[in-house]
Amino acid sequence: MESYLFPFDGLLCMLLGISFTLWFTLLLIFIIVPAVFGVSFGIRRLYMKSLLKIFEWATLRMERGAREKNQQLYKPYSNGIIAKELVSLEQEIQEVRRSGIPAPEPEFDMSDIFSFCRRGVESIVDDEVTKRFTAEELESWNLLTRSNYNFHHISTRLTVLWGVGVLVRYAILLPLRVTLAFTGVGLLVVLTSLIGLLPNGWVKSSLSEKAHLMCYRICVRALTAIITYHDSENKPKNGGICVANHTSPIDVIILASDGCYAMVGQVHGGLMGVIQRAMLKACPHIWFERSEVKDRHLVAKRLSDHVADKTKLPILIFPEGTCINNTSVMMFKKGSFEIGCTVYPVAIKYDPRFGDAFWNSSKFGMVNYLLHMMSSWGVVCSVWYLPPMRREEGEDAVQFANRVKAAIARKGGLADLLWDGGLKREKVKKVFKEEQQKMYSKVLVGVSEDSRPFPVRRTSHNRQQV
Repeated sequence: MESYLFPFDGLLCMLLGISFTLWFTLLLIFIIVPAVFGVSFGIRRLYMKSLLKIFEWATLRMERGAREKNQQLYKPYSNGIIAKELVSLEQEIQEVRRSGIPAPEPEFDMSDIFSFCRRGVESIVDDEVTKRFTAEELESWNLLTRSNYNFHHISTRLTVLWGVGVLVRYAILLPLRVTLAFTGVGLLVVLTSLIGLLPNGWVKSSLSEKAHLMCYRICVRALTAIITYHDSENKPKNGGICVANHTSPIDVIILASDGCYAMVGQVHGGLMGVIQRAMLKACPHIWFERSEVKDRHLVAKRLSDHVADKTKLPILIFPEGTCINNTSVMMFKKGSFEIGCTVYPVAIKYDPRFGDAFWNSSKFGMVNYLLHMMSSWGVVCSVWYLPPMRREEGEDAVQFANRVKAAIARKGGLADLLWDGGLKREKVKKVFKEEQQKMYSKVLVGVSEDSRPFPVRRTSHNRQQV
């Protein structure tokens, strides 16, 4: 009996061997080799254009089916229901007091309380901080979820289309992307370890840059990412610091696939530690021990020593210190702006129609997030390289950081917020409360010219499609 099974076992092994050979041959020809030379066959762009047409058809079909069944697909959305005007604290208090002319002798008035009460209530109604740490709202269905507001079964064709999408993403795209990710990371560790054995010089630097670019481009293809780079003449140069808004850990891959950077971060253990040690052998990255991270002077000295050497790669830093949902830019930490070198701002904007790139670290771990990204349709984003900026005379680090942040927000079409992204996990710092107290005390003593304008909100009604 066993003799009859031997031919079938051999046939099965031969078919598996042919399948794996064909699989890796296709990977090598259409993905890995183009990544090595930095070229593309245009397959990803054709794939994304096809997806857009499918999304448009699904959205139209969903809306038509909802109209036929009298279902509501639109709901009021709280984002942006309060319009803002910039006025000073003194002007708002005068408005509350119902007087446009200041009193001869500034003094406390009981009605002043209502100005702060109104701001508190408005902050609760239209909280512009915590909503930056949730997924960005979509205006159409991208076939990734069935959780639209009041969305039920509309048609058999839509259900079948959604099922086919699940099959394509998890049975075809996910295994392909996982294979590419392991290939990219594995090559990065092996190649940087080998290059690290070479003596320091231009040969080692050149090989290191080519190895990093190749591996990061393979990782970009593991996300089926289409990246459009604008104004490449402003790309960061050696001896400077590149600062960008932060949405996701893949921001690093997005930027590093177009140029080499020196990374800054904390030393890790496990697989991440192996990658860090291998990268450090081939390129002067800056890794800090856990005990050194909070030593601001040590961090500043390491960064200063790096940028002082014009032969070293530009440092890549995300000054927000946390991930924001790509609708705004929050407060930049001033540390990287105190060094006194050239800063190269970069704005990154993702297209949420193909998948949510935002990493909510309080909800998903790194592995879960990466699997979530690899099982989405893909990543589409735009990167703008802004002209280099330097600290102006008489400008402190905080003012310089705010100026750079405002430039990034304008270019990326993002909201420019003064709040600290650390509010995701921490309470409001005491310095913010003291700032409001100082502003009010200046109004009481009659010093109004230094009053900083802040948003006063006027209600307006907006509706958003979900």
